[in-house]
Amino acid sequence: MLDTNTFIKHLISNGYSHLCVVPCSFVKNLINASINYRAKIEYVACASEAVACSIAAGLKISGKKPIVIVQSSGLTNMGSCITSLLKPYEINFPIIVSWRTYKEGDSEIQHKHLASNLPNLVEAYGYKHAILNKHDMNIAIKQIDECESMNQICFLEKETFSKVELLKEHKLDLSKYPKRSKYLKLLNDKYKDIDSVFIGTTGNTAREMYSFMPDTNNFYMAGNMGGALSVGLGVAKAGKKVVVCGGDAEFVMHMGGLTTAGRYAREIDLTYILFDNESNKSTGGQNTYQRHLDYNQLARFSGINASSDVINEIAGFNLALNKNINEHGVRLVVVKCAHDDETPRPPIEVVKSLPAVY
Repeated sequence: MLDTNTFIKHLISNGYSHLCVVPCSFVKNLINASINYRAKIEYVACASEAVACSIAAGLKISGKKPIVIVQSSGLTNMGSCITSLLKPYEINFPIIVSWRTYKEGDSEIQHKHLASNLPNLVEAYGYKHAILNKHDMNIAIKQIDECESMNQICFLEKETFSKVELLKEHKLDLSKYPKRSKYLKLLNDKYKDIDSVFIGTTGNTAREMYSFMPDTNNFYMAGNMGGALSVGLGVAKAGKKVVVCGGDAEFVMHMGGLTTAGRYAREIDLTYILFDNESNKSTGGQNTYQRHLDYNQLARFSGINASSDVINEIAGFNLALNKNINEHGVRLVVVKCAHDDETPRPPIEVVKSLPAVY
Protein backbone atom coordinates (compact mmCIF):
# COMPACT_ATOMS: atom_id res chain seq x y z
CA MET A 1 0.00 0.00 0.00
CA LEU A 2 1.23 3.48 -0.91
CA ASP A 3 1.38 6.29 1.63
CA THR A 4 -1.18 8.67 0.18
CA ASN A 5 0.23 11.93 1.54
CA THR A 6 3.70 11.06 0.26
CA PHE A 7 2.24 10.19 -3.14
CA ILE A 8 0.51 13.59 -3.36
CA LYS A 9 3.73 15.34 -2.32
CA HIS A 10 5.55 13.53 -5.16
CA LEU A 11 2.91 14.67 -7.64
CA ILE A 12 3.30 18.26 -6.44
CA SER A 13 7.10 18.12 -6.65
CA ASN A 14 6.80 16.72 -10.19
CA GLY A 15 4.78 19.76 -11.21
CA TYR A 16 1.30 18.28 -11.44
CA SER A 17 -1.15 21.14 -11.05
CA HIS A 18 -4.72 19.81 -11.17
CA LEU A 19 -6.63 16.62 -10.38
CA CYS A 20 -9.78 16.47 -12.53
CA VAL A 21 -11.94 13.95 -10.71
CA VAL A 22 -15.24 12.11 -10.74
CA PRO A 23 -15.08 10.42 -7.32
CA CYS A 24 -14.83 6.69 -6.70
CA SER A 25 -14.58 4.88 -3.37
CA PHE A 26 -11.32 3.23 -4.48
CA VAL A 27 -9.63 6.63 -4.68
CA LYS A 28 -11.35 8.40 -1.78
CA ASN A 29 -8.10 8.59 0.20
CA LEU A 30 -6.24 10.11 -2.75
CA ILE A 31 -9.10 12.58 -3.23
CA ASN A 32 -9.05 13.48 0.46
CA ALA A 33 -5.31 14.09 0.37
CA SER A 34 -5.59 16.26 -2.74
CA ILE A 35 -8.32 18.35 -1.08
CA ASN A 36 -6.17 18.71 2.04
CA TYR A 37 -3.26 19.91 -0.15
CA ARG A 38 -5.41 22.02 -2.46
CA ALA A 39 -3.23 25.10 -1.93
CA LYS A 40 -0.50 23.27 -3.87
CA ILE A 41 -2.49 21.04 -6.23
CA GLU A 42 -6.05 21.91 -7.27
CA TYR A 43 -8.85 19.40 -6.87
CA VAL A 44 -11.39 19.92 -9.67
CA ALA A 45 -14.65 18.08 -8.97
CA CYS A 46 -16.19 17.34 -12.38
CA ALA A 47 -19.79 16.70 -13.34
CA SER A 48 -18.88 13.77 -15.59
CA GLU A 49 -15.88 11.86 -16.86
CA ALA A 50 -16.11 13.50 -20.28
CA VAL A 51 -16.06 16.89 -18.58
CA ALA A 52 -12.99 15.86 -16.55
CA CYS A 53 -11.18 14.73 -19.69
CA SER A 54 -12.04 17.91 -21.61
CA ILE A 55 -10.98 20.20 -18.76
CA ALA A 56 -7.69 18.31 -18.50
CA ALA A 57 -7.14 18.67 -22.25
CA GLY A 58 -7.64 22.43 -21.96
CA LEU A 59 -5.23 22.60 -19.04
CA LYS A 60 -2.60 20.55 -20.87
CA ILE A 61 -2.61 22.62 -24.06
CA SER A 62 -2.29 25.70 -21.81
CA GLY A 63 0.92 24.46 -20.22
CA LYS A 64 -0.44 22.88 -17.02
CA LYS A 65 0.01 19.30 -15.82
CA PRO A 66 -3.38 17.75 -15.04
CA ILE A 67 -4.31 14.23 -13.97
CA VAL A 68 -7.74 12.69 -14.58
CA ILE A 69 -9.14 10.27 -12.00
CA VAL A 70 -12.33 8.25 -12.66
CA GLN A 71 -13.74 4.80 -12.03
CA SER A 72 -13.92 1.98 -14.58
CA SER A 73 -17.64 2.35 -15.35
CA GLY A 74 -17.06 6.06 -15.98
CA LEU A 75 -14.29 5.46 -18.47
CA THR A 76 -16.97 4.72 -21.05
CA ASN A 77 -18.23 8.31 -20.64
CA MET A 78 -14.78 9.50 -21.72
CA GLY A 79 -14.66 7.39 -24.87
CA SER A 80 -15.55 10.12 -27.36
CA CYS A 81 -13.24 12.63 -25.70
CA ILE A 82 -10.35 10.16 -25.79
CA THR A 83 -10.84 8.96 -29.35
CA SER A 84 -11.92 12.22 -31.01
CA LEU A 85 -9.87 14.76 -29.03
CA LEU A 86 -6.90 13.29 -27.17
CA LYS A 87 -5.86 10.81 -29.86
CA PRO A 88 -6.08 12.99 -33.01
CA TYR A 89 -4.55 16.03 -31.28
CA GLU A 90 -1.90 13.91 -29.54
CA ILE A 91 -2.74 15.32 -26.11
CA ASN A 92 -1.32 13.15 -23.33
CA PHE A 93 -1.76 13.34 -19.59
CA PRO A 94 -2.13 10.73 -16.84
CA ILE A 95 -5.51 9.03 -16.56
CA ILE A 96 -6.06 6.92 -13.44
CA VAL A 97 -8.98 4.51 -13.60
CA SER A 98 -10.11 2.47 -10.62
CA TRP A 99 -10.49 -1.13 -11.76
CA ARG A 100 -13.67 -2.29 -10.06
CA THR A 101 -13.87 -6.03 -9.56
CA TYR A 102 -17.06 -8.10 -9.48
CA LYS A 103 -18.15 -10.90 -7.19
CA GLU A 104 -21.64 -12.33 -7.57
CA GLY A 105 -23.80 -11.19 -4.67
CA ASP A 106 -21.17 -8.83 -3.26
CA SER A 107 -20.76 -6.20 -5.99
CA GLU A 108 -22.98 -3.86 -7.94
CA ILE A 109 -23.93 -5.25 -11.35
CA GLN A 110 -22.74 -2.05 -13.04
CA HIS A 111 -19.18 -3.35 -12.66
CA LYS A 112 -19.72 -6.90 -13.95
CA HIS A 113 -18.87 -6.34 -17.62
CA LEU A 114 -15.77 -4.19 -17.21
CA ALA A 115 -14.42 -6.26 -14.31
CA SER A 116 -12.94 -8.54 -16.98
CA ASN A 117 -13.16 -6.39 -20.11
CA LEU A 118 -11.56 -3.11 -19.00
CA PRO A 119 -8.21 -3.87 -20.74
CA ASN A 120 -10.12 -4.61 -23.96
CA LEU A 121 -11.92 -1.25 -23.73
CA VAL A 122 -8.66 0.62 -23.22
CA GLU A 123 -7.09 -1.24 -26.15
CA ALA A 124 -10.08 -0.31 -28.32
CA TYR A 125 -9.40 3.33 -27.48
CA GLY A 126 -5.85 2.87 -28.78
CA TYR A 127 -4.20 2.96 -25.36
CA LYS A 128 -2.02 0.66 -23.32
CA HIS A 129 -2.60 0.07 -19.64
CA ALA A 130 -0.46 -0.37 -16.55
CA ILE A 131 -1.61 -1.42 -13.09
CA LEU A 132 -0.42 1.25 -10.69
CA ASN A 133 2.18 -0.33 -8.44
CA LYS A 134 0.89 -0.24 -4.87
CA HIS A 135 4.07 -1.46 -3.22
CA ASP A 136 6.78 0.78 -4.64
CA MET A 137 6.28 4.57 -4.61
CA ASN A 138 9.03 5.26 -7.14
CA ILE A 139 7.60 2.81 -9.67
CA ALA A 140 4.09 4.22 -9.20
CA ILE A 141 5.25 7.79 -9.81
CA LYS A 142 7.24 6.64 -12.85
CA GLN A 143 4.10 5.01 -14.27
CA ILE A 144 2.21 8.28 -13.83
CA ASP A 145 4.99 10.27 -15.50
CA GLU A 146 5.07 7.85 -18.47
CA CYS A 147 1.51 8.85 -19.32
CA GLU A 148 2.78 12.34 -20.18
CA SER A 149 4.41 11.04 -23.35
CA MET A 150 2.43 7.96 -24.38
CA ASN A 151 -1.13 6.67 -24.72
CA GLN A 152 -1.30 4.82 -21.43
CA ILE A 153 -3.97 4.57 -18.74
CA CYS A 154 -3.11 3.52 -15.20
CA PHE A 155 -5.44 1.05 -13.50
CA LEU A 156 -5.95 1.47 -9.78
CA GLU A 157 -6.67 -1.56 -7.63
CA LYS A 158 -8.57 -1.51 -4.35
CA GLU A 159 -6.56 -0.54 -1.25
CA THR A 160 -3.72 1.04 -3.22
CA PHE A 161 -3.61 4.13 -0.97
CA SER A 162 -3.38 4.46 2.81
CA LYS A 163 -6.23 6.02 4.78
CA VAL A 164 -6.49 9.81 4.80
CA GLU A 165 -9.22 11.78 6.53
CA LEU A 166 -10.38 15.15 5.28
CA LEU A 167 -9.17 18.02 7.40
CA LYS A 168 -11.89 19.51 9.57
CA GLU A 169 -12.26 22.63 7.41
CA HIS A 170 -13.15 20.47 4.40
CA LYS A 171 -15.79 18.35 6.13
CA LEU A 172 -19.47 19.11 5.66
CA ASP A 173 -21.85 19.65 8.55
CA LEU A 174 -25.32 18.51 7.45
CA SER A 175 -26.70 17.98 10.95
CA LYS A 176 -29.38 20.67 10.58
CA TYR A 177 -31.12 18.65 7.84
CA PRO A 178 -33.23 15.46 8.25
CA LYS A 179 -31.64 12.24 7.11
CA ARG A 180 -32.77 11.02 3.70
CA SER A 181 -34.37 7.96 5.32
CA LYS A 182 -37.01 10.18 6.92
CA TYR A 183 -38.03 11.54 3.52
CA LEU A 184 -38.01 8.05 1.97
CA LYS A 185 -40.23 6.65 4.72
CA LEU A 186 -42.74 9.42 4.02
CA LEU A 187 -42.62 8.61 0.31
CA ASN A 188 -43.31 4.98 1.14
CA ASP A 189 -46.36 5.91 3.22
CA LYS A 190 -47.71 8.41 0.67
CA TYR A 191 -47.31 6.28 -2.44
CA LYS A 192 -47.80 2.68 -1.25
CA ASP A 193 -51.37 2.61 -2.56
CA ILE A 194 -50.73 4.72 -5.68
CA ASP A 195 -49.85 3.14 -9.03
CA SER A 196 -46.46 4.80 -9.52
CA VAL A 197 -43.00 3.69 -10.59
CA PHE A 198 -40.02 4.88 -8.54
CA ILE A 199 -36.60 5.15 -10.22
CA GLY A 200 -33.66 5.27 -7.79
CA THR A 201 -30.37 6.66 -9.01
CA THR A 202 -27.14 4.72 -8.55
CA GLY A 203 -25.36 4.67 -5.20
CA ASN A 204 -26.79 5.20 -1.75
CA THR A 205 -30.10 6.61 -2.95
CA ALA A 206 -31.17 3.29 -4.46
CA ARG A 207 -29.77 1.33 -1.53
CA GLU A 208 -31.70 3.43 0.96
CA MET A 209 -34.88 3.14 -1.10
CA TYR A 210 -34.56 -0.64 -0.78
CA SER A 211 -34.29 -0.34 3.01
CA PHE A 212 -36.89 2.36 3.63
CA MET A 213 -39.42 2.03 0.78
CA PRO A 214 -40.57 -1.62 0.83
CA ASP A 215 -44.15 -0.90 -0.25
CA THR A 216 -43.57 1.05 -3.48
CA ASN A 217 -42.86 -0.14 -7.01
CA ASN A 218 -39.11 0.50 -7.27
CA PHE A 219 -36.44 0.20 -9.94
CA TYR A 220 -32.97 0.30 -8.35
CA MET A 221 -30.60 1.65 -11.00
CA ALA A 222 -27.14 0.32 -10.20
CA GLY A 223 -24.95 2.22 -12.65
CA ASN A 224 -25.71 4.66 -15.46
CA MET A 225 -25.16 7.60 -13.12
CA GLY A 226 -26.89 10.71 -14.40
CA GLY A 227 -29.45 8.72 -16.35
CA ALA A 228 -32.20 8.28 -13.75
CA LEU A 229 -34.31 11.18 -15.02
CA SER A 230 -34.07 9.96 -18.61
CA VAL A 231 -35.06 6.41 -17.61
CA GLY A 232 -37.99 7.93 -15.74
CA LEU A 233 -38.88 10.00 -18.79
CA GLY A 234 -39.06 6.85 -20.89
CA VAL A 235 -41.34 5.14 -18.37
CA ALA A 236 -43.51 8.27 -18.14
CA LYS A 237 -43.83 8.51 -21.92
CA ALA A 238 -45.09 4.93 -21.82
CA GLY A 239 -48.01 6.25 -19.77
CA LYS A 240 -46.99 5.65 -16.14
CA LYS A 241 -46.89 8.01 -13.16
CA VAL A 242 -43.17 8.24 -12.26
CA VAL A 243 -41.13 9.50 -9.33
CA VAL A 244 -37.36 9.76 -9.82
CA CYS A 245 -35.18 9.88 -6.71
CA GLY A 246 -31.91 11.54 -7.66
CA GLY A 247 -29.06 13.47 -6.09
CA ASP A 248 -26.99 16.61 -6.53
CA ALA A 249 -24.01 14.90 -8.19
CA GLU A 250 -26.34 12.84 -10.37
CA PHE A 251 -28.31 15.95 -11.40
CA VAL A 252 -25.38 17.60 -13.20
CA MET A 253 -23.84 14.55 -14.85
CA HIS A 254 -26.16 14.43 -17.88
CA MET A 255 -28.20 17.62 -17.81
CA GLY A 256 -29.42 17.02 -21.32
CA GLY A 257 -31.96 14.72 -19.69
CA LEU A 258 -33.40 17.76 -17.91
CA THR A 259 -33.87 19.78 -21.08
CA THR A 260 -35.35 16.76 -22.87
CA ALA A 261 -37.83 16.09 -20.05
CA GLY A 262 -38.90 19.74 -20.19
CA ARG A 263 -39.95 19.27 -23.80
CA TYR A 264 -42.69 16.88 -22.65
CA ALA A 265 -43.60 18.75 -19.46
CA ARG A 266 -47.32 18.96 -20.29
CA GLU A 267 -47.68 15.46 -21.68
CA ILE A 268 -46.45 13.19 -18.90
CA ASP A 269 -46.61 12.71 -15.13
CA LEU A 270 -43.12 12.77 -13.64
CA THR A 271 -41.76 14.07 -10.34
CA TYR A 272 -38.00 14.43 -9.97
CA ILE A 273 -36.93 14.58 -6.32
CA LEU A 274 -33.38 15.87 -5.99
CA PHE A 275 -31.93 14.82 -2.63
CA ASP A 276 -29.16 17.36 -2.08
CA ASN A 277 -26.62 16.28 0.55
CA GLU A 278 -23.95 18.47 -1.09
CA SER A 279 -21.64 15.49 -1.31
CA ASN A 280 -20.62 12.24 -2.98
CA LYS A 281 -21.70 10.06 -0.06
CA SER A 282 -20.88 6.65 -1.54
CA THR A 283 -17.30 7.67 -2.40
CA GLY A 284 -16.31 9.20 0.92
CA GLY A 285 -18.60 12.17 1.44
CA GLN A 286 -16.49 14.72 -0.44
CA ASN A 287 -18.10 18.06 -1.25
CA THR A 288 -19.67 18.28 -4.70
CA TYR A 289 -18.89 22.03 -4.71
CA GLN A 290 -22.25 22.89 -6.29
CA ARG A 291 -23.56 25.55 -3.93
CA HIS A 292 -23.36 28.02 -6.81
CA LEU A 293 -26.19 26.16 -8.57
CA ASP A 294 -29.87 26.97 -8.33
CA TYR A 295 -31.39 23.61 -9.25
CA ASN A 296 -34.93 24.96 -9.29
CA GLN A 297 -34.03 27.78 -11.65
CA LEU A 298 -32.18 25.41 -13.98
CA ALA A 299 -35.30 23.23 -14.10
CA ARG A 300 -37.62 26.17 -14.76
CA PHE A 301 -35.40 27.39 -17.61
CA SER A 302 -35.65 23.84 -19.02
CA GLY A 303 -39.45 24.00 -19.05
CA ILE A 304 -40.00 22.04 -15.85
CA ASN A 305 -42.30 23.11 -13.03
CA ALA A 306 -40.23 24.02 -9.97
CA SER A 307 -40.77 26.41 -7.09
CA SER A 308 -38.12 28.81 -5.84
CA ASP A 309 -38.08 27.01 -2.48
CA VAL A 310 -35.66 24.36 -1.24
CA ILE A 311 -37.20 21.95 1.25
CA ASN A 312 -35.19 21.34 4.40
CA GLU A 313 -37.73 19.77 6.76
CA ILE A 314 -40.28 16.96 6.70
CA ALA A 315 -43.40 19.12 6.98
CA GLY A 316 -42.51 21.03 3.81
CA PHE A 317 -41.81 17.77 1.99
CA ASN A 318 -45.20 16.43 3.03
CA LEU A 319 -46.92 19.51 1.61
CA ALA A 320 -45.03 19.21 -1.66
CA LEU A 321 -46.01 15.56 -2.03
CA ASN A 322 -49.67 16.30 -1.39
CA LYS A 323 -49.55 18.85 -4.19
CA ASN A 324 -47.62 16.66 -6.64
CA ILE A 325 -49.85 13.62 -6.18
CA ASN A 326 -52.79 15.63 -7.50
CA GLU A 327 -51.00 17.41 -10.36
CA HIS A 328 -50.01 16.39 -13.87
CA GLY A 329 -46.78 17.39 -15.60
CA VAL A 330 -43.03 17.34 -14.92
CA ARG A 331 -41.95 18.72 -11.55
CA LEU A 332 -38.70 19.15 -9.62
CA VAL A 333 -38.59 19.02 -5.83
CA VAL A 334 -35.25 19.95 -4.22
CA VAL A 335 -34.71 18.51 -0.75
CA LYS A 336 -31.77 19.11 1.60
CA CYS A 337 -30.79 15.99 3.54
CA ALA A 338 -28.14 14.57 5.83
CA HIS A 339 -26.34 11.24 5.59
CA ASP A 340 -27.77 8.01 6.93
CA ASP A 341 -25.71 5.12 8.20
CA GLU A 342 -24.65 2.77 5.41
CA THR A 343 -27.47 0.51 4.23
CA PRO A 344 -27.07 -2.83 2.40
CA ARG A 345 -27.18 -3.19 -1.34
CA PRO A 346 -30.40 -4.67 -2.70
CA PRO A 347 -29.90 -8.37 -3.57
CA ILE A 348 -28.96 -8.98 -7.19
CA GLU A 349 -32.32 -10.64 -7.94
CA VAL A 350 -34.09 -7.52 -6.68
CA VAL A 351 -31.90 -5.16 -8.69
CA LYS A 352 -32.43 -7.14 -11.89
CA SER A 353 -36.20 -7.41 -11.46
CA LEU A 354 -37.95 -4.72 -13.50
CA PRO A 355 -40.80 -2.72 -12.01
CA ALA A 356 -44.39 -3.56 -12.87
CA VAL A 357 -45.23 -0.96 -15.50
CA TYR A 358 -48.42 -2.40 -16.96
